[in-house]
Amino acid sequence: MEKIYLTMMNADMDAVETENQVELEEKSRLINQVLEVQHTLEDLSARVDTVKEENLKLKSENQILGQYIENLMSASSVFQTPDTKSKRK
Repeated sequence: MEKIYLTMMNADMDAVETENQVELEEKSRLINQVLEVQHTLEDLSARVDTVKEENLKLKSENQILGQYIENLMSASSVFQTPDTKSKRK
């Protein structure tokens, strides 16, 4: 009887140990997934910051180019209305 009891205890302990091992593996897998998602989020956040900076720079350059084009157009007789041309002469 004692031998059967010990065998049952060993089987129960093996089952608990196996269950603990499965839980540890699952926890480890989840931790790795969380870390991977964190790194991905950090990368995306850095990319968003870079794109924002590039966007601001391009907006500024577009404003400068727009002003330059307006100045060229106002200085050129090709873009003047007939009324403006006659006033200059």
